Parts: sequence; structure tokens; C-alpha cells
Amino acid sequence: MKRILLFIFFITSIFGYSQSKVTSIEGVVIEDKSDPKALKILNKVNQLFHENSPKTLDSYSYKSYEKISLDIDEDSISQFNKFFEETGIFKKKREKDSLNNKSARQIFSKSKLFLWERAQEFLYSKKYGEKINILDNRISGLKQPIYEMIALQQSNRDKLPDQLKQENRGLYRFFLTDTIEMDGRKNFVIRFREVNYKKPDKKRKYNGAIYVDTETFGIKKIENFSKNKNDGIITSTWIYFNNKWFLAHETVKLKMSNMAMEEEDKEHPDDKSEKKKKQSFGTYAFLTSRYFDYKSPTENNKSDFNGYTFSVKNIQGKTLDQYRTDPLTEREKNTYKTIDSLGKKYNIDRKAKVLSGLLLNGQIKVGVVDFAVDEIVNYNSYEGFRVGLKAKLNENFSPYFSPDYTFAYGFKDDKWKYRIGLDIKTTLEKDSYFRVDYYDDVTASGEFYRRLWSFKMRTANYGNNLNNDRYYRYKGASVSYLNDVTNGLTLVFAAKRSFEEAMFDYSFRNRGPAFDNFNTLFTLKYSPNSTNIMTPQGKSLIDQKYPEVYFNYEQSYKFFGGDFNYTRFDALFVHNFKSLFGTTGFRLYGGMVFGDAPIWKNFTMNGLASPRRDFNFNLTSFLGFATLEGGKYYNDRFVAYYFTHKVPFYFKSFGQNISSFDFVLRGTVGNMKYPEYHQFRFRPLNHLYQEVGLEWNNFLSSYFNLGLFYRVGYYTTPNFMQNFAIQFKLKLLEF
Repeated sequence: MKRILLFIFFITSIFGYSQSKVTSIEGVVIEDKSDPKALKILNKVNQLFHENSPKTLDSYSYKSYEKISLDIDEDSISQFNKFFEETGIFKKKREKDSLNNKSARQIFSKSKLFLWERAQEFLYSKKYGEKINILDNRISGLKQPIYEMIALQQSNRDKLPDQLKQENRGLYRFFLTDTIEMDGRKNFVIRFREVNYKKPDKKRKYNGAIYVDTETFGIKKIENFSKNKNDGIITSTWIYFNNKWFLAHETVKLKMSNMAMEEEDKEHPDDKSEKKKKQSFGTYAFLTSRYFDYKSPTENNKSDFNGYTFSVKNIQGKTLDQYRTDPLTEREKNTYKTIDSLGKKYNIDRKAKVLSGLLLNGQIKVGVVDFAVDEIVNYNSYEGFRVGLKAKLNENFSPYFSPDYTFAYGFKDDKWKYRIGLDIKTTLEKDSYFRVDYYDDVTASGEFYRRLWSFKMRTANYGNNLNNDRYYRYKGASVSYLNDVTNGLTLVFAAKRSFEEAMFDYSFRNRGPAFDNFNTLFTLKYSPNSTNIMTPQGKSLIDQKYPEVYFNYEQSYKFFGGDFNYTRFDALFVHNFKSLFGTTGFRLYGGMVFGDAPIWKNFTMNGLASPRRDFNFNLTSFLGFATLEGGKYYNDRFVAYYFTHKVPFYFKSFGQNISSFDFVLRGTVGNMKYPEYHQFRFRPLNHLYQEVGLEWNNFLSSYFNLGLFYRVGYYTTPNFMQNFAIQFKLKLLEF
């Protein structure tokens, strides 16, 4: 698992290399601070990056061919084969032949362990935006592609490389060392090293180099070396075309692990004391990407840009010969034959799909059924531990019809809940489908609707009701229609008829705790910069980018048996931006209710703290407050904010990990117009509630961020522990 994630990370974080001729060299003294001359040049690169970008052109197009593999270093192949032929027997961690031991060594004798080829076409129009067509693709061992994987992009293709970003300046030390000529143009050479790289003896003096065109201040090349000379190099090269800098070539060689081998003493096979011939070979990840066939300007039709950011033209690998810049070697040809047969033997195809679905969408695919992992185990104050299963028939059952069934059981309330639904797609070109539901379930009062939230956002909001026991039951049916109008705009319209009942001591206007409700709900999500791909399973989010807007409009009616006539709005705006002072992210959200509505249709204020404990410890929540008591405050109108700022100051944690700090400020204020309508114990939150916090990112080199929060302002109490909270956040959830 760790190696898979690491491998994908390096695929998406590639830099560059090309040959050059040195024309002049200046001496430089290595200090633990950057050279002002180098910083001045880098500032100019940042200022002119947009002007140098191809996206300032009216239109362009180009293609790419990429080859990714896992193999032994080329210089060691003959030595490996010789050892393989001489010994024939390998050291095993276990007797069972598996892909992790004996099989891997046998594979390396004739082929690579992994090979992936991809050809793409990049189209851009200032009027229509960007479109990426995956022209063809082949991954060894897989019968069907992992669509989310083949849509991964290189980070340096159309944005500022990480080493040059202002917010990352604290991670490196930069030194202007040379001026050289490359492809007939003069370039500054700025060498750099990481902050935690302070012992150049026995290792490289620098981690890498940045080559900057002296005339345009465009990036010509970036080299990134490993600290140990044999552990790898990651490089990128740009080409000057039509007065802009286009990515031209990328290579990576990255050491993944050592493979130990030893020869068995055939004369004394049982003698453990005999010394055996031992040798180890390094396994490396390799990548080569070449970009070609540049054209600008181009003639583009609107139809060329229809659908999502990514479009898959072919997945069988039959047309890759048209795009290969070099023919496959015999070793690479053998890779497809060998790994494809092993893929069938070890069922790699199914395992890869399970892994990709789990990481990206929170689903486990088993044949014709998808299981949602976020329904398996949950916890809240009303149900206690809630266990359940959500099963949905996928595209292997039918491309147009997808029934699903959810059931769950709460140990504390001792009740079963269920939902039966059916999706009916209207097209396979985009997400557009009707849905019918029949349900009997419970949920917390006053929640934001989260229908179009991403899996990462829903996961971040997991702990929102750990200390809120004000739940209500809803039983009924609904019909809805979802349509992706564009790549960034999704609309949903739903009509519901439900029986709703408070599961706590409550009465609305002396009419009791239970009502019938007929309502419509309009939901909008606008995410213009996010990257999506259409797959047989439906739309998949590849890269969530900001800003994003979420909006809900609910209207209740006094017909079809409905008891209410209220209007409810809520909206959420999410954005982040980077500046000289670091990375700032913020969430602005709020809502209003007009007319008579029971308490569960008003807004809880997302408190995470427990009123029954002296010490507040909780998990992060996308909209929650660490020090605010859960289930205590309700408003019929409110606004709230969540600001976070990452300071561009980094320090070394344990091992080679780098840590940083985020400052956090959260606040909310609102009111309840008629609190007397609701007969139960609660308080309107009608003064500004604020808490400030400090998050230690990558806490002690773990996968968590540690947050310390303190309540300030009107609601501060004399009790320190009531004002204080500790919060953990999974690092992968990011902002």
C-alpha cells in the first residue's frame, strides 16, 4: 500500500533534464541561507510565469507519449542474469511462491516488473478551456484500465514547479552558480538543496538545479537529485515555442527498494553456518515523457471540448505505435506477456480496482456490486455504534440501471434503518440520471445537506455528531434528477414526501414531535477548476480545485399531506490561495429559514465538544467547532467562517519529515426569531462565537495533524478546560 501511494506520488511530481554546455562558472560559498541574487531571479520567474505560460495564447494543441516502468537498473541487468543463471535459487521469506519474492526475481531475469504506456492530446482554447484526450493506454497486468490512474497529470505541465513556489521557499536554500548556454539561449543556473540537507560530506552538495532563461525568465530545465548518488534523479525540460515555454521532456529514475539474493550451498544445503554468496540489486521506478507536435494557433470547435476535462478515446493499446518516440525493447515486450499472465493468475485487475475505488470514492468493488466503506462503521451520540452495509449494483450489472440497498443498525437506540433506491441514467456521456428512493432512517437535527460533497469532504465531517444526540427519524419516498450541465456545474432537483419525528423530548408549537412533510430541494455545485473524467462507473473527481460553491434551496408545501410551508436556504463557499506570506484557505457558509419549521429544519451550530466531559478531545470536522458544545445551540439564520493559514516556515521532525504550522480562526453568529416555538432545552447562538487554534502538521512524523484550540470572545468562561480543546485531523484530508 505504502509503495503504491509513493509510486503514484512520484509519477505526479516530476521535474526535468537536458544536455547543456557550460560557458562560465562562478565560485559560491555554501551557507545555511539563500543567495539574494538567486532569490531575485526566482522572484522574477514567479512574476512572469503567467506571461510565459502557453495558456496566454488564444489556442494550442500538442501530444505526449509516456512510459512508466519498474525495473532493475540498466547497468545491473547483465549482472543479475548471470547471478540468476548461476544460482537458480533465491532467499525466500516464505515457501509459497508469490509476486513479492521468487516470482519477482524470475520476472526481472527477462522482463520488467511493471510497464505502463499512455498517449495523450492536449487542446486549449481561451474561449472553451482545456480538453485532454487519452488517445491510448496500456497497463501491464490489467485487462481494464483504472480510469482515475490513467488521468493522472504531471505537476509541471502547466503550473509553477514546487521548488519555485513562494510558499515553499523555506524548504530550500538557493544559490546562483553559473551562466550557461542551452539550445542557443543563455540561462542562469540556480542550484538548491533542502533545508534538512546540511551534511554534504560523502553526499551531494546540492539536491538539484533550476535553469532560467536570461531573456524571458522562463524555466528551461529543473534537475532534482537524490541525496545518495545511486538513489535517483527527477528532471524536466521546456521548449521555447511561439514565444512561450512548453513542457518538452520529462524523465525520472527513482530507487524503490533493494532485492536481496543469495546462493544456496548445494553440498551443504542444511548447514546454516556456511557462508553464502550474497548480492543485492536495486529496483527503480522509471518514467519517460515526451511532448511533441506543437501547434498554435489551432482551429477548435466547441464540440471538441464537450464533456469533462478528460476524455478516453482508446484503452486497448492497439494504436500506441503511432505515438511511441522509440520502439519497445525486447525486455519491454516481454513485460506485457509476463505480467499480463501473472495479472490473471494473481487477480491483479480486481485488486487494483478495489484499491483505486477505495482511495478515490470510498467504495469497494466486488464483481457487479460496489460497497460504500463509510457505511460500515459509524458512531454518534444517539445511535452509539452504527454498523451497516450499502450495496449498489454497478456498470457490470447494467450501464443504465443501478439499484442499491442500504441497511444499518444502531446499538444504542436498538433500531434497524434502511434505504432502497434506483438510478436510471439518461446518457453514458456524462452524469445525468433519475433516482427514486424509499427510506426509513435517522439523522442529526439542523445539518447542512451534503449530497454533492466529495468523499474527502464527507470523511472530514465524520466526527460532526459525536456529541450531538438531537436526532430525528424520516420515513418516506423521493424522486430526483441530477445533471452535470458542464464540467464544473452540477444541478439536482428532488421532491420528497416524508414522515418526520423528533427522537428526543420535543414539541413544535405544542403540536407534538411528529409531522408529515412534502418538500422540494434544489441543489447546486459549482467547481469550475476541478478535474473530472467520465468512466463506466460514472463521473470521477481526479483533482478537486478551488473555488467551489454549494447551494441548497428547500421549499415545503401544505399539499400532498404536508404540514409545513417554510423556505430554507444554505450555502457554502470554499477557496484557498497562495501568497508571499503562505497559503490561506477559507470556508464561508450560512443559512436562513423563513416560515414555520421544526427544529431539525433549522441549523445546529456544529459543536464538537461534549457537555459531559471536563476535557475536550475530538476529530476535525469540515464545518465544526472544537470548543463548542454539540446539540446545544440552534438558529434559524446564521453565518460562519473558517480561516486557516499555513505559515511558510518549516522545521525538521523525526527522520526526514518536514513539519509546519497552520493558524486557524473559526467564528459564527446568528439568531432564532421565535425560540418559544420549540419546546425543548436549547439556546440561540446570537453573539459572535470564536475560537483560535494552532495546527502542527505532520505531527511527530505521523499521518495526523495535531490542533490546539481555545475559545475567545463573548462565550469564554472562567473554566480553562471548557475553553480548550485538542483536535486530530488525518493528514490526507488536507485543507
